[in-house]
Amino acid sequence: MSSTASGAAKPTVTVTLDGTNRSTTLPLLSGSIGPQTVDIRKLYGDLGIFTFDPGYGATASCESKITYIDGDAGVLLYRGYPIEQLAEKSDFIEVAYLLLEGELPNAAQLEAFRKGITNHTMVHEQLRRFFDGFRRDAHPMAILCGVVGALAAFYHDNLDINDARQREIAAYRLIAKVPTIAAWAYKYSIGQPFMYPRNDLSYAENFLYMLNAVPAEPWKANPILSRAMDRILVLHADHEQNASTSTVRLAGSTGANPFACIAAGIAALWGPAHGGANEAVLKMLTEIGKPENIPAFIREVKDKNSHTKLMGFGHRVYKNFDPRAKIMKDTCHEVLGELGIKDEPLLDMAMEMERIALTDDYFISRKLYPNVDFYSGIILKAMGIPTHMFTVLFAVARTTGWVSQWKELIEDPSQRIGRPRQIYSGAVQRDYTSVDRRG
Repeated sequence: MSSTASGAAKPTVTVTLDGTNRSTTLPLLSGSIGPQTVDIRKLYGDLGIFTFDPGYGATASCESKITYIDGDAGVLLYRGYPIEQLAEKSDFIEVAYLLLEGELPNAAQLEAFRKGITNHTMVHEQLRRFFDGFRRDAHPMAILCGVVGALAAFYHDNLDINDARQREIAAYRLIAKVPTIAAWAYKYSIGQPFMYPRNDLSYAENFLYMLNAVPAEPWKANPILSRAMDRILVLHADHEQNASTSTVRLAGSTGANPFACIAAGIAALWGPAHGGANEAVLKMLTEIGKPENIPAFIREVKDKNSHTKLMGFGHRVYKNFDPRAKIMKDTCHEVLGELGIKDEPLLDMAMEMERIALTDDYFISRKLYPNVDFYSGIILKAMGIPTHMFTVLFAVARTTGWVSQWKELIEDPSQRIGRPRQIYSGAVQRDYTSVDRRG
């Protein structure tokens, strides 16, 4: 523990290099909540060594005021507000404002923000023809990634990231247009006409409209399904420094335009280990086949020698329970009740898996509770959304978090270009030999 000149103690950590008389004192940093963090920035300069942390699981890459997770306690906060309160009392547009601006809006601010997002939901008409360059059977995530990246070619009038007003316009455009692009990617993949956004609908209603409506008949919003979609968007809006968010920040640290940064985040989200978890849940249920096969499947899961994977239970971050899961569970039962679904085999199996997980000691002792991916997959399946669209919906929700994190990065005076180090384990220097002398 070292002291300042005024006598106030500042917590520190001293690192000594074994076999030498060299050591350095590193400050301990504290956020408003959460564990202390060792500031290792001068470790290499003082001792000529750096740290090794594959996957950055024990490394803070930035300082952020947006989202806080306590995995042991099952806590998720957006700007300090518990996710349970926001999911119950708020809607996605209000949450988007909160993530972007740091505070909940007053009535006038909320109305202005809602209007601003609504007025940006259409895309440049030339962009509509951009879709024709994709194969008809292209995955919607491939289309989404490509088209979002191309937005910089259509909206290059506001790409000065050092201008606060231009950053705001870019944020509005991304939050507003990604649902339109996502819905069109789906329509393109199934050969249906694109549906243009409607300004008389809410954010979630408009997204469902663009996904499901056809020109041949009228479309009417279902409040239960619209609310379910809104909750899915709220619960997935941000989740601290996950792989895709870190990707957005890393791309943003280079000064890349916001459309390129979000496209990079979409590409990272596409990975099955990240954004494809709810799709993997339905794949697992499909492989089980029917409810009577569940006991045999559970026995395989419990068998240490088996390679059978259990999807949708437990969470890498949440070691107790996923706070989003209970909200999704309630929403799931609301949706199933509204749609009157009783004889869908996959959903029947999901409900039986849920019952077992909440009563079986094997699951309880290991805290393998159903997570948000388990329930969201069931909801989307019940709503008629195909599995290859699940990650696309995830991207629609997470765009708000990505944009908020990108904006925070750009406005942070201490930000610098990301440049991780490595442990080099390849060949040491060697001399070139001509091909006729090589054995």
